Amino acid sequence: MHEGHYHTHHGEEAGFETIEQAIALMSYMLEHNRHHAEELHELCHKLEAMGKGDAANLLDASVDRFFDGNAMLESALETLKGE
Repeated sequence: MHEGHYHTHHGEEAGFETIEQAIALMSYMLEHNRHHAEELHELCHKLEAMGKGDAANLLDASVDRFFDGNAMLESALETLKGE
């Protein structure tokens, strides 16, 4: 559950059969991941405001890695689109 809404992770959809389906799935996952990164970033700020600096710093580092992973996913997606 995220901010009051439920969702599934569509793991069963990984059985795509066309490049177009792969692109659509990767695009969805990238946007989904970006949403999670934003939520984690907000959580980091809230923890910091609550005086939980150590946890906030660790979370901030994990968000940086999340952004790095999303950048790699975006590059993979762009490469797939260009092939």
